[in-house]
Amino acid sequence: MLTTLPLPDSLSLTPQGSALIAEIEAYLATLPVQARAVVPFICNYGSTVQRWNAGLPQPQASLLDRLAHRPARPIEVSVADHLRLTSRYLTEVGWVQGRLWDSAGRVCLLGAQTAVLLNGYGTPYTVSRARNQVMEVLHATGRPVASPDVFNDAPTTRQSDVHLLLDRASARAFSLGI
Repeated sequence: MLTTLPLPDSLSLTPQGSALIAEIEAYLATLPVQARAVVPFICNYGSTVQRWNAGLPQPQASLLDRLAHRPARPIEVSVADHLRLTSRYLTEVGWVQGRLWDSAGRVCLLGAQTAVLLNGYGTPYTVSRARNQVMEVLHATGRPVASPDVFNDAPTTRQSDVHLLLDRASARAFSLGI
């Protein structure tokens, strides 16, 4: 919940300013809890705390996007970058088996790929190609499963296995130039 700070008497709020504040508060209310949480810029050990999408620009809605009430154009990412972002997203929010997400906000492999896409990085075609790379790695490593989701939900699969799979698939995509 946002709290409003009292303004000094010398400052007066215009109707346009009030509308902007209301728009910002409405936007912040739509963000997941993790995005609203205040985190330190420097952790106790001295390394910089970074979000899963650090180093990439945020998707910015153009004036036409805002007028048409549509999301911003996605940031173009390669298949290799999508797989790396998926792994970083899983690291930040946590991993779960047997469902897309749980009440704590953790996601499965498909849920992480969907979240990366919904946050404006890549296109559905990028996600499809990334899933193909994951399948290629699964089959090349002797795990002939029907989909990456079956691998994710297997009782023997651990979060580290998913990260290793994503890393190998990303390296494969990078070597193919996609």
